[in-house]
Amino acid sequence: MTRSDRWPPGCLARARVQATFLCTGVLLHGAAFLLWVWFSLTVVYAPAGAVVPLIFAIAGAMSVTWLQRRRFAAYANTGIPRTPSVQEGNDLRRAWGRLHTGAYWRQLAYHQLAGPVLGVVEAVALALWVGSIGGITYYGWYWLLPRHWAFVQWSDVDGWKMAVIGLVVVPFLPRLTRALIRMESVIARRLLGPSRAEELERRVEDLAERRAETLAAADAERRRIERDLHDGAQQRLVSLAVNLGLARATLPDLSPEVRAVLDEAHREAKEALEELNQLVRGLHPHVLDDRGLDAALSGIAARAPLPVHVSVDVPERAAPAVEAVAYFVVSEALANVTKHARANRAEVAVVRAGETLRVRVTDDGRGGADPSGGTGLTGLAHRVASVDGTLAIDSPPGGPTVVTVELPCTLPSAL
Repeated sequence: MTRSDRWPPGCLARARVQATFLCTGVLLHGAAFLLWVWFSLTVVYAPAGAVVPLIFAIAGAMSVTWLQRRRFAAYANTGIPRTPSVQEGNDLRRAWGRLHTGAYWRQLAYHQLAGPVLGVVEAVALALWVGSIGGITYYGWYWLLPRHWAFVQWSDVDGWKMAVIGLVVVPFLPRLTRALIRMESVIARRLLGPSRAEELERRVEDLAERRAETLAAADAERRRIERDLHDGAQQRLVSLAVNLGLARATLPDLSPEVRAVLDEAHREAKEALEELNQLVRGLHPHVLDDRGLDAALSGIAARAPLPVHVSVDVPERAAPAVEAVAYFVVSEALANVTKHARANRAEVAVVRAGETLRVRVTDDGRGGADPSGGTGLTGLAHRVASVDGTLAIDSPPGGPTVVTVELPCTLPSAL
């Protein structure tokens, strides 16, 4: 956003900022233009030596672009984002790569086409400032400067006319200068900054990084809650269940009413402990970090109420967030099989093919699984999409049902 109308308070401060902007603009536009004049003259009169000015012109264009960004940021309150650049290879390879980007040619158009015109306009604006102020203060210079200076030999009538013209022109110059700076800011952002496509690409990259950071933060929070429950509430429930069991076993002379209360409390404590264990495993299974997908998925299969065959072929472990998603995919899919499929058996196959982790859950149930039917498949699709994975469901009426998930093994560095 251009904010060139937000100047420092005070007329002198504003005038100083505007004058500095105009002066530096004339110098930078002139320097960039002279580099290419040098190159053009060398090509015409000494083609064999044109390589040297060409290198200076290319490097000079990049340097002047950096200076222009600093100039607009300091004296026009206009931030011009940097354009994507080639990072691979050595300096010569990076420089050659920049020559093949649209950003460099836009910068070149600014320096060689728009720059000379803007430099002339800035010089005219400076001349108007200097001429108007010089006209207003003509008589002061007339009395202060030595008599033999040429311009003080003008007549008093000429000095009077110059003073009047200066007084008429000066009030319009600040607005003219601000308009010029706003126009230059718009042109500079279009040519020195990234294009619309580059801005969208950068925004997509920023959003991807932020999403990765959010997923990492959520995963870390789940791990923290799992540790707190495992080390705190779970241990307390274990201790409570043990104490209740000891009380029931070591106090034989209790009345039937008290014994019934102890039995009920002991049963409730064990059920609460089991529910807490399931909650902890649902947040983040500790075995997944220690022993990987094979052991974690084998634990899910062992707890399932139907026979589940697990096959894991993962020579190299994927990113922790990807493994967590694969674990929850299998857990949710088997839960759906238990609740809705009326299946006799299920099979889980996990294979890593290159940079893709493929998870397939198959059951011999009645089929007809519909993601819009509230069976948990919608949430499963959202979880898979959070890491740029894909979910496919093949469930014809009568079965079998095959849930296939493909996940990228590597994620942004934030994960």
